[in-house]
Amino acid sequence: MSRILIPLQVSDTSTFAKSLRALLAAQQGLPTHLEMLNIVAKAAGHGNFQALRAATDPSSNVSHVDEEKAPPPFSENVEEKLVDRVVRCFDVDRILLRWPSKRSDQILALWILWSQIPASMDLSERDVNDLLHRKHLFGDHALLRRELIDLGLMTRTRDGRVYRRVEQPVPVNFEPAIRRLAAR
Repeated sequence: MSRILIPLQVSDTSTFAKSLRALLAAQQGLPTHLEMLNIVAKAAGHGNFQALRAATDPSSNVSHVDEEKAPPPFSENVEEKLVDRVVRCFDVDRILLRWPSKRSDQILALWILWSQIPASMDLSERDVNDLLHRKHLFGDHALLRRELIDLGLMTRTRDGRVYRRVEQPVPVNFEPAIRRLAAR
């Protein structure tokens, strides 16, 4: 029986290893082969192994379903009201118009801002401030910078000279929010 090789690429090995360790620590006992495949896929930012397989191998033997009849992925976990509230906080250019009052909305808004920060690139504090200043209209880029650091979406050196986006799996509400923003 032949196997289909499924490549796995991660943008940040350290973040991947941390995510993998956390997922393994949450396991009770030694995971089965399928559980391990799902854990590795989740640590790399995919929903599960099937999502990884579908994303990397479009010619695989995974059966395809009619998109009109298929439920959206992870629909049971997506908080539609939360996504709607957060999307309304952004304009068509993904500029944050106002800082949401609910913490859950703030976190999703920060993820959307995170997605606009260049990956795998060292940035100075001035670069981060300029980028955040261009990406919001309520006049507090320092708040956004601190929140991104506190949430673990960015890191900075002890002296505050070098900032870097932290690559990690996105929350379940992120992709529906990005799709709605892109559809505007």
